[in-house]
Amino acid sequence: MAFRADESIKDGKEWAENYLLAKLTMLSEQERSESRCALLDYFIDLGPVVDSYPTWHPLISKKDNADSVTTPSMDGGYDGLDHTVYFAHGFITCPYHDGQRVIDSVENLKFNPAAHITAERLNVKFYHPDANPILVKCNWYKPLAEDGTIPLSTAIPLLLENELPHWRHAEVAETWESMRSHFLGNPHGKRSSLFVNQETGQAMKKIWEALINTGMYGPIMMRR
Repeated sequence: MAFRADESIKDGKEWAENYLLAKLTMLSEQERSESRCALLDYFIDLGPVVDSYPTWHPLISKKDNADSVTTPSMDGGYDGLDHTVYFAHGFITCPYHDGQRVIDSVENLKFNPAAHITAERLNVKFYHPDANPILVKCNWYKPLAEDGTIPLSTAIPLLLENELPHWRHAEVAETWESMRSHFLGNPHGKRSSLFVNQETGQAMKKIWEALINTGMYGPIMMRR
C-alpha cells in the first residue's frame, strides 16, 4: 500500500484520541473537555502520531550495549513507561505510579547535540483517571522544516553519527530497502515519512548508498 502522509496523520490522530480519552467517562464533562483540548494542542506541538522512530532520533538514544531500538524503552534509558502514545517530536506516557521514575530517567539520558529531552507531569488526565500522564518532549535546537519535518541539516549528521561506528563489526552491508524502516521511522514510504520529507529522505538514501558502496560494511546483502 502506498504511503500517504495525510491519511497516516488522520488515522494516527483518531487512534490517539480513542486510546487516551475513551476511558475517561468517570470524569466530569469539564475534566474530559480539558483533556480533549490539551490533546489537540499536543497534536500541534508534538507533530503527528507515529508507530516508531528512526534509529537516529534523539528520543532513541540507546544504551551502548543495546541492540537497535525504535521505540522508547528500558534499552533506550527510560524507566517506568506505560500506556504510551508516540508523536514525531515527543511522547505521552501514562503510568499508574507517580511518574517520577520517568522524569528521573529522562534527566539521566545521554547528551544529544541536536535536541534537549525534557519530561514533565501533565495537569490533565489521559488514558485512565488513575493514571498520571507524563510528557516527554524532544526540543530541537535547529528549527524544523516548514512542513514540520526534521530538516536535512539535522537528520544527516544524526544518521551518520549513529551508523558510521558500525563499520568496526559489520560483516555485510544492508541496502536502503532493508534499512529504510530504521532510517525513516514508521509509518513511511520509499523515501519519506512523518519525520522527514521527500527531499531529506532522498538525500539520506543517496548518502547511505554511497557509504555501502565503499565496502566499509562488507559486501552488500541482496535480499530476495
